[in-house]
Amino acid sequence: MKTVMQNVLLATFLAGASVAQAETTLIFGEAGPNRGARAEALNWFTEKATELSGGELQFDTQWGGALFKAGAALSGVADGVADLGTVISVYFPQEMVAYGIADLPLQNDDAWVGMKATDELMRNNDQIAASLADLNLVYLGTFTTSAVHIGCKDAAIRSADDISGLKVRGVGAYGKAFQDLGANMVPMSVYDAYQGLDSGLLDCSQGYSYATAALKQHEVIDSYTLLNWGQVGALGIVMNKDAFDVLSESEQQALLDAGAGLPDVLGQLITADNDKAIETMKAAGVEVIELPEAERAKLVEAGAPYVEAWVEQASAAGLDGATLLDEYKALIAKYETEVADKGYPWTR
Repeated sequence: MKTVMQNVLLATFLAGASVAQAETTLIFGEAGPNRGARAEALNWFTEKATELSGGELQFDTQWGGALFKAGAALSGVADGVADLGTVISVYFPQEMVAYGIADLPLQNDDAWVGMKATDELMRNNDQIAASLADLNLVYLGTFTTSAVHIGCKDAAIRSADDISGLKVRGVGAYGKAFQDLGANMVPMSVYDAYQGLDSGLLDCSQGYSYATAALKQHEVIDSYTLLNWGQVGALGIVMNKDAFDVLSESEQQALLDAGAGLPDVLGQLITADNDKAIETMKAAGVEVIELPEAERAKLVEAGAPYVEAWVEQASAAGLDGATLLDEYKALIAKYETEVADKGYPWTR
């Protein structure tokens, strides 16, 4: 009997070991906190990948820059400090130049449309896949900060001409376009903008609706102009290529499929957050201004030189920048048409 029991215990142990060996735990490096719409979407991604892999993939997400800060995320993932993580393209303008297309000041203000267009381009373009492979990276999925708008104190932007002479906190190509339109740019983080607006160091601050409300800037602004211009969308999930390549085909597909679902998940979350933020501003007495189409066209024109600069930068990096831009614009148009015809996925 003793021998039989020993055999049963051994068999049980080996079965358990086999299950343990079938599971792969991936380390995810995230510089942001575990709260907000993007964090919720990230958690959805890891849970979905686990589900699609039949439990073979597990995740250990390190939040708040525990493994690396945002400015070190690219090397952190490429060098294997984490198996995968969130990379923000603006910190790596040379290495992630292709991804930077999603930050351009195009007529691209819809969060879901922008994410779907960016995801399809990043997922299916051979040039981009090759450039990422050279960095030892694989693209998995994309996020967005959503549309760029601007809040002001003791001022209101109702036209492009109204920007001239204002003290503005702006970043990226959008900030450069503001400057070209006559704004006096003030270097300041979005987290300091509340104090800057309150003290008069700033007249206006570029931002996003949900962030404006979350940072309580509605307490110190009088007007909030919906620019209907573009968004900052070059941030998403990439994976160490060596770590990706050793996974089974089904595990790889689980990661890719989970990443492909992010636009629908974050699109719904961030749209709801932005709508709620607008209502919060209105309730606080902030005038919400819709920039007319003709005035938006002036912003798009002001941003055009920076789009062309991206084309040149991409081409200098060995990519066909002009073709990539045309493809991206066509994808934006494709998903704008889908929204017009069918609505968003979560409303169908």
